[in-house]
Amino acid sequence: MKFASPLENHVLFSIGPVPISQPVVTTWGIMALLTLGSWLITRRLALRPSRPQAALELLVTTIAGQIRETMEAEPRPYLPLIGTLFVFLLVANWASLVPGVEPPTATLETDAALALIVFGATIWFGVRALGARGYLRSFAQPSIVMVPLNLVELFTRSFSLMVRLFGNVMSGVFMIGVILSLAGLLVPIPLMALEMLTGAVQAYIFSALAMVFIGSALSEATDTHQTLKPETSS
Repeated sequence: MKFASPLENHVLFSIGPVPISQPVVTTWGIMALLTLGSWLITRRLALRPSRPQAALELLVTTIAGQIRETMEAEPRPYLPLIGTLFVFLLVANWASLVPGVEPPTATLETDAALALIVFGATIWFGVRALGARGYLRSFAQPSIVMVPLNLVELFTRSFSLMVRLFGNVMSGVFMIGVILSLAGLLVPIPLMALEMLTGAVQAYIFSALAMVFIGSALSEATDTHQTLKPETSS
């Protein structure tokens, strides 16, 4: 039996010269679903919350607590990014449970885009905390000899995010597809339950690593500020 390569994407249609593949359409659908769902839940907030509002508040509170513990910072500036990453990844990873739908996180393009978001956010928050010049100086800590290694680490961390998410999600989808084609409909059900757990774990790991990377940039900014402060005062 011949299986399609996981690196190939099926093009559904084109907008001018731009081909639109199935993962892109699935991503658009997930974005529309999350936007509509959040609007429906938050349009009528009440002091005595409904079950959807209570569930949303619990999710926001849990993510905020995780940010506070992991980054040791006030969660408000980072909550929109980390919360959106987690919820999107959770829904995207579970998209494989819908018949005929492949999760967009099983493609390199989606995972690369998410890793680039974390990469850009790490630089953005680092620059905002210390300024452009100060953030660049942080790469020379503790010695200027470390500049090449610190720069390489900045890129390799984002690359590892992409590869880890792609490998774990794609392998699960591929395994279920193989077993489904060989054993019928009922056998893969336990594997699908395991896939739900794996999808939730991968969403948490990706979001936690994003918090670690951004928190690392903030701590480097703090250390650099403390290092430069005596020089400035002197």
